[in-house]
Amino acid sequence: MIGKLNHIAIAVPDLETATATYRDTLGAAVSMPLDLAEHGVTTVFVDLPNTRIELLHPLGESSPIQSFLERHPDGGIHHMCFEVDDIIVARDQLISEGARVLGNGEPRIGAHGKPVLFLHPKDFFGSLIEIEQV
Repeated sequence: MIGKLNHIAIAVPDLETATATYRDTLGAAVSMPLDLAEHGVTTVFVDLPNTRIELLHPLGESSPIQSFLERHPDGGIHHMCFEVDDIIVARDQLISEGARVLGNGEPRIGAHGKPVLFLHPKDFFGSLIEIEQV
């Protein structure tokens, strides 16, 4: 069902410093920051030859990334995103297998302008999983 790894998301306490580290220290191509108010985050994508890294920073006090950083003040891996061909078919199959979809179960538009859903980390060995329709 799942396709390739689309990205690994890392919550960071300082987006500017994290962006500079990936760009200047590691020599990676990085995007401009993008505010996603619906998700409560500001994102920067680090492009790699085989995948991307998404740097996540809270956008507002009610951001889920804010609460993550309160528990992990230095930041850390927040989630992994896998591609799927049809998000509704994938959702329905995951639910039939016992996986829990977070939120109301309906896809929202993610940072790439494509439908996304998140799966409960307790169903995936402590890892938050995002699926994105490609």
